[in-house]
Amino acid sequence: MNNIISQNQEKIKNTQRYIPHLLEPRFHAVKTYRNGNSVSYVCRRYKISKASLMHWNKKFDGSIDSLRDKSHRPLSKHPKSHTDKEIYWIKNYIRRNPNITMIELFAKLKINKGYDRHPCSLFRILRKLGFFKQQQKVIKPYVPKPYDTPSMLGVKMQMDVKYVPKNCYVGIYPDKFYQYTMIDEATRERFIYAFKEHSSYSTIIFVKMAIDYFGYIPKTIQTDNGFEFTHFKDTKKFIPLINYVMNLE
Repeated sequence: MNNIISQNQEKIKNTQRYIPHLLEPRFHAVKTYRNGNSVSYVCRRYKISKASLMHWNKKFDGSIDSLRDKSHRPLSKHPKSHTDKEIYWIKNYIRRNPNITMIELFAKLKINKGYDRHPCSLFRILRKLGFFKQQQKVIKPYVPKPYDTPSMLGVKMQMDVKYVPKNCYVGIYPDKFYQYTMIDEATRERFIYAFKEHSSYSTIIFVKMAIDYFGYIPKTIQTDNGFEFTHFKDTKKFIPLINYVMNLE
C-alpha cells in the first residue's frame, strides 16, 4: 500500500490555479472518518474542509485509485463554441494558403462563408488549433569580453574618490577626509592622497600631484559619474577636470 501511495503522489505544477490534496492525505482522512471519528476531528487533523471530506467519502470504494481526480474536461462542446464545419473552413483556407494572415482569413470567412463570430474568437481557435503561435524570442547569452588592459605606461589611468569612514581614520584631527586614488593600469602603481574637500578643485589639484608623482601625462583618465568629475544638469556643460586635462598638452 505504501508503494502505491508513493507512486501516486503527483508533483504540483506551476500552472495549476490551486494546490490539490495528495492521494495519501485523502486516503487516510477517509479511513479515519470511517473508523468512527467525528467530522470536525478529521477536518482539523488533515486541514481539509467538510465538503471535501464528504466528497471523498462518497466516491471511496476501498482502493486509493478511487480518490484520484478525474478529468474535468466536459463531455460535450459548449453551445457557442466553433462547430466542426467552421473548423473545417479554417483549416481548408490555411491549407490552401499557409501564409495567409488572420485579417485575410477573417475577411474570407465572413464574405464567402457567412462567418459571424468576433475576430478574438477566431484568434483563440487558431491558437488552439496550433496556428499563429507566438514566436519565442531568442535571447543571446551575454558573453563577457576580456578587459583591455594596456601594456605600456601612460596609456590609461583610473581615478576614484572615496569617503574615509570615522572608524578607519586613525589620525588626531577630527575632520572629514576624502581619499583620492590614481592607478596606472599597466603597472598597477597607485598614488593616494587625502583631501578635506570633495570638489572639482580638489580633483584638479590631485591630478597635478599625480602627474608629478608618475612623471608623465596619461593618454586617458577613466572616472565614474561623480559630480566632481562631471557637470550639473542645471549649469553649463563645463567640466573643470576636462578643461584642465585639455590644456595639459
